[in-house]
Amino acid sequence: MNLEVITPDQNVFSGEVTSVTLTGKNGSFQVLKDHAPMVSTLAKGDLTIESAGKSQTMVVDGGVVEVLNNKVLVLAEAVVA
Repeated sequence: MNLEVITPDQNVFSGEVTSVTLTGKNGSFQVLKDHAPMVSTLAKGDLTIESAGKSQTMVVDGGVVEVLNNKVLVLAEAVVA
């Protein structure tokens, strides 16, 4: 599936991933391929990207995530790598 992580200042990440773990307002959740469509608000917390057997974690300072047709779009307030 395709992931894009965008802040008002820059495009932080764009590429194919196997899973994304995010921190929502009510706790963390994971998005995998063929996930049901959804929109959720994000709390400050970790965003973990799994791709090609590697894991990358960054801290998101709140925002919104949209999941639709194997595309995950994260609109974040700010990201600290």
